[in-house]
Amino acid sequence: MRKLLEQIVRFGVVGVIAFVVDYAVLLLLTEVVGIHYLISSAVAFVVSVAVNYVLSVAFVFETDKSRSKGQEFVLFAVMSVGGLGINQLMMWLLSDGLFIPYQLSKLLATAVVMVYNFITRKLFLERKEGD
Repeated sequence: MRKLLEQIVRFGVVGVIAFVVDYAVLLLLTEVVGIHYLISSAVAFVVSVAVNYVLSVAFVFETDKSRSKGQEFVLFAVMSVGGLGINQLMMWLLSDGLFIPYQLSKLLATAVVMVYNFITRKLFLERKEGD
């Protein structure tokens, strides 16, 4: 149980770092460059996935060593597509449907995607006991 709690804390720290990257790119592209928030959100999400991958395999999950780094990244990216879908749907529903500012919608979407990410990465990316 202690190991899981430590892992959740490390996941949270990595998540905060990736979120800062994600949110900064979102604001930069939307507010400074003038790109629509849904496009900015998708680009920002992809950038943060790369940051999250590097930090997650270095500090959070003990990955399966039988997989190559290429296979591992593809698996990570595939799982992230689900997170991107959740992110984009929530951003659109909250901002266009409920008229919540996109900046707040992003915070809410991030909370949901963070739970999705931990569960899917724990199930599919981490080395199983005995491997």
